[in-house]
Amino acid sequence: MEDKQQVEREVQTTDQQVGDTNVRREVVSERSSAPTTVVLQRTVWYIVGVIVAVLAIRFVLLLLGANEGNGFVDFIYGFSGVFAAPFYGIFSYEPSYGQSTFETSTLVAIAIYALVGWGIAKLTTLGSNRTV
Repeated sequence: MEDKQQVEREVQTTDQQVGDTNVRREVVSERSSAPTTVVLQRTVWYIVGVIVAVLAIRFVLLLLGANEGNGFVDFIYGFSGVFAAPFYGIFSYEPSYGQSTFETSTLVAIAIYALVGWGIAKLTTLGSNRTV
C-alpha cells in the first residue's frame, strides 16, 4: 500500500489593466487530506479509546459499589461486560454487583485492549516508508 498525500490545488487568474500596465493576479488555494495510514491509526485509537473508557468507568462503578438498579450503571455493566467477559476466570472470583469490588480482570482487560490497539495501529505502518 503506497502512502501518498492527496493535494488538490486551485488557481484563479485575473487580468486587469491599470494605466499602461497589465496586471495579472493569481490566487492559489490548496487542500490536502491525511494519508490513509494516519486515518487508519486514528480510527483504531478511537475504537480502543472508547472500549478502554467504558471499562474504566465499569472499574470505578464496581469499586464504589454502584447500584445495578440504576439505568446508567446497568447500561455500563451490560455494555462493558462484553469486553470484560473474556478475562473472567483469570482470577478466582466473579464480579459482585452492588458491593465494593476491586475487579482485577477489568484492569487486565484495559491493559490487553490497549496493547492490542497499539499493535494494530503499528501494523498499519508496516508498508510505509515514513515515520508516523
